[in-house]
Amino acid sequence: MSFTWISSYFPLLLTGAWQTVSLLAISVVFGFIIAIGLAFAQVSGGRVARLFARSYCTFFRGTPLLIQLWLLYYGIGSLLPMVPGIRQSLFWPILREGFFFAAVSFTLNYAAYEAEVLRGALLAVPKGELEAGRAFGLSPWTLTRRIWLPRAIRIALPTIAGEIVMQLKATPLAFTVTVMDLYAVANKVRQDTLLVYEPLLVVTLFYLALTALISRVFRVVEGQVPVRR
Repeated sequence: MSFTWISSYFPLLLTGAWQTVSLLAISVVFGFIIAIGLAFAQVSGGRVARLFARSYCTFFRGTPLLIQLWLLYYGIGSLLPMVPGIRQSLFWPILREGFFFAAVSFTLNYAAYEAEVLRGALLAVPKGELEAGRAFGLSPWTLTRRIWLPRAIRIALPTIAGEIVMQLKATPLAFTVTVMDLYAVANKVRQDTLLVYEPLLVVTLFYLALTALISRVFRVVEGQVPVRR
């Protein structure tokens, strides 16, 4: 095995790693925000809100992420240039890149899975705690912000960590829409040098290291967050 190519491709490897981490961070942060709304819509929303949230989760959890990504990139993405004035707008440099469609697709997909996790966690919060909050005169917003949502997140922390790792392992799909992530860099190295295993080993080690870091962070957080009985 030869790893002499690393020095030549090191800047490109760094760029690919940054693209991978950026996709993960964007999809997890924005997806989690969307998931909170979807979870509450299913637990305490009206009939229309519940139907929309359930339909959303069913669609994005029931179809492959690759198909969702291609529908956005090759479907909506191919129609965007036909919108009058879009090419002259400030947003065109972003909208014409595959990274944008990958980030949107990953975010929407992650939100659907995380919404189901949070829904179960919200239902798992002891009703006595919520009743105690109401007895103290807390408003619905304050009760949700101070008691219900924090407790649900605490309950769901181990599952959230697993979902983030699963999201990390989905990021190589961005390679299919011209995103130069770490896997795309490994593929370029293979094409240029005819080396197959060495670039994949480097990518594997990166994913293993990032997975270990995510797991470690969540273990620390779980240890620091008190568990109320």
